[in-house]
Amino acid sequence: MGPALTMFTRHIFALVGFLVLIGASPILGYNVVHEKRSSAPPGWLKREPLEKDAVLPISIALTQRNLDKGYEWLMDVSDPTSSKYGRHWDAASISSAFAPCNDTVDAVRAWLISAGIASERVKQSDSRGWLKFKASVSEAEDLFKTRYHIYEHSETGQQHAACEEYSVPAHMKDKIDFVTPSVHFDVKLRARDTDNLKGSAPKRGPSGGGPKLKNWIDYSDIIKELRDCDKQITTWCLRVLYEFPPGRTANATNSFGIVEYTPEVYVPSDLDLFFKNFSTSQVGERPTLDSIDGGSIEQANMSFTANGESDLDLEYAMSLVYPQKVTLYQVGDEVEGASFNNFLDGIDASYCTYEGGDDPTQDAPYPDPSGGYQGPKDCGKYEPTKVISTSYSSNEHDLTPAYENRQCNEYMKLGLMGVSVLYSSGDYGVAGNPNQCINGAGSDAPSQNGTLGGRFNPSFPGSCPYITSVGATQVKPGVDIMTTKTQQEMACETVIYSGGGFSNVFPLPSYQASAVKGWFKDHPPPYTSEQFNNSQETRGFPDISANGANYVVAVDGKWALLYGTSASSPTLGSILTLINEERFNAGKGSIGFINPVAYAHPEVFNDITEGNNPGCATSGFNATTGWDPVTGLGTPNYRKLLELFLSLAVFEIMNV
Repeated sequence: MGPALTMFTRHIFALVGFLVLIGASPILGYNVVHEKRSSAPPGWLKREPLEKDAVLPISIALTQRNLDKGYEWLMDVSDPTSSKYGRHWDAASISSAFAPCNDTVDAVRAWLISAGIASERVKQSDSRGWLKFKASVSEAEDLFKTRYHIYEHSETGQQHAACEEYSVPAHMKDKIDFVTPSVHFDVKLRARDTDNLKGSAPKRGPSGGGPKLKNWIDYSDIIKELRDCDKQITTWCLRVLYEFPPGRTANATNSFGIVEYTPEVYVPSDLDLFFKNFSTSQVGERPTLDSIDGGSIEQANMSFTANGESDLDLEYAMSLVYPQKVTLYQVGDEVEGASFNNFLDGIDASYCTYEGGDDPTQDAPYPDPSGGYQGPKDCGKYEPTKVISTSYSSNEHDLTPAYENRQCNEYMKLGLMGVSVLYSSGDYGVAGNPNQCINGAGSDAPSQNGTLGGRFNPSFPGSCPYITSVGATQVKPGVDIMTTKTQQEMACETVIYSGGGFSNVFPLPSYQASAVKGWFKDHPPPYTSEQFNNSQETRGFPDISANGANYVVAVDGKWALLYGTSASSPTLGSILTLINEERFNAGKGSIGFINPVAYAHPEVFNDITEGNNPGCATSGFNATTGWDPVTGLGTPNYRKLLELFLSLAVFEIMNV
């Protein structure tokens, strides 16, 4: 049986199984603590209680039906040995399969009414996935047997409403996933505004990601020979390393999506500068823009920080898959920004309301209450592309398990639809973004710098078992890839380190179990449970790696050498898109969720056996034979991958 995504971290939250007798009406009965936080996150200070007549927007996430079957269903269409391999679902079947049952909706509504929340105040989504209502602080505290306080961030002055724990009636526990606002601190911090601490809204967005700039270079210094790919990486270096040709067709069924978050945008003239030198027929080409929640490519700020990520992603993705078009999902406006959930809303209408909908403290609300994009929140505005690459990540430790589970389940649904979802694994080795570790076993507090030590800090969504986590390699110094045909690469140890490790939230998926347990048996690390989750029962990452060092990129009219798993993810995504192209041309469907196939066939990857991923005052893990938590299964061999995927059975989209 696969992962049931309900495990909570051992160090932040506890779902406490004791009962508390309360003096309430018989229908309420006994209450149980549903979620609890042992302390506020670092930097947050508990202030005065909220005023009793203040109004809170309450969201109750209803338990979804059949989530316990999601992993099994996904494996049915993703396991190469399954008779249903490739028989992907349509969106309507997925929505129907996971909607809450009528009994759940009716029971929670009946509880609210019995507690004094009038029926007309409670709004329900079309998908039946959530119940929302506005309540005074006094009502909410009585309903959830808690006390709300204002919390203030010591550095920014930003304020947040939260409680330390909350309860629900015992007979509601299996019908409610979580409640907001409550113990969650999924707050993206804004910079301190010295003129007005309570001024603009916090900018939402992924907390990590972005390539690292080593140095700017002159045009005359760009390599001219493939034997110099150990010094710089270009599109042709990647083609030689991973044995894939330039694209040759543009099948209308195929599609490749790159996700970017405002204010990071590409510069059109940078694309042309890159194409002029590496793909001349593409000069003037632009990605297809899918604007989500006001996302635009207006050049409000010309800088490496604003343009480096998008320029890198699009220059390489577009060049590597041409003439196949690339879709750019530009998410969020200049004021609110956006989160991974805002993107998921944009490609799946049901996700906007799934399990309570987005968290307004973590996910940007639209229309923008702070004066930005005034259009409606985009829900299901665009179709998901067959491959989606995201070069950003957050830290698992910074988010609540309930929030992470909700999002991870959406990636499971995308997999059921035949979508390959890729995320970069991070650039700080076993530390989190930005080089942050957890301050000791059992502690909630992260240390301020990975060099200070502490517990390893896994990335998210990289730790979700329903996505493909992509690590980083580099060509070994001094290696000529034209003459050296094996062991050309090692784990990236220049400027960045490949993110990798083990989840504190998600169970070990069955498709990965043999590889992870084999690694522990054959290559036991010199660390204990004080440093990382060594239970051998949780998800390991990354899954696959690709080169992430020395990319030649045009940024703001100049040439730069960039590093990061930010480069690795779109490179792998390009290779998978080319494989999809050949499958579609052969009358077959998309490859979808690739992890089960990848772990069943490690021979189609170039095993990386050198290098490590330091962090948290340790040398991290070592790259070894077979899968390892540095480079995963290794780097792709296109020729072998294509032969494998073309050999697999094909079915039409299935109505369940």
